[in-house]
Amino acid sequence: MDSKADAEENLREKLDVVGRRFGDAARKTEGIVGDIWQHLKTGPSIADTAMGRIAQISKVIAEGGYDKVFHQTFECLPDEKLKKAYACYLSTSHGPIMGVLYISTAKIAFCSDSPVAYVTEDNKNQSSIYKVVVPVAQLRSVTPTASQQNPAERYIQVVSVDNHDFWFMGFVNYDGAVKSLQEAVHGG
Repeated sequence: MDSKADAEENLREKLDVVGRRFGDAARKTEGIVGDIWQHLKTGPSIADTAMGRIAQISKVIAEGGYDKVFHQTFECLPDEKLKKAYACYLSTSHGPIMGVLYISTAKIAFCSDSPVAYVTEDNKNQSSIYKVVVPVAQLRSVTPTASQQNPAERYIQVVSVDNHDFWFMGFVNYDGAVKSLQEAVHGG
């Protein structure tokens, strides 16, 4: 009789473990789906954003991966290594700009997916790729925040030692980006 009770208890414990794992997986999946949805909603239209993201992923695949795109797009030190790349938006006074945030051993860098239009001083229309580069040694802080009106809208504020601040938003993988940026600012 004891062996039957022990077997039932053992089975109950195993099912508890499986149930917790399913719960954890469901929460993670819900978080990722929420991040992707927020990313799509941040752009001018969901369809345009989805098409832009597909074009960006196609470019990355065609050029051999994020590491190659990073090294072609930015000046890099000889021993500099790309740690992570995150699809997101950079918040600007003209609205959010879709692109990729790169985190390397030497810098964080953002590059827009497509050229951004602007008007020159002599009133001519121009466009160029929008880039931001901050050496890791110049990072002061990384602060994750959320909108009080809509907690699903999550941002990451990056501040340099000379008090320039950059607001990133619409991450496809928000939690991963927060962790990687915090590691960069703390020398990890």
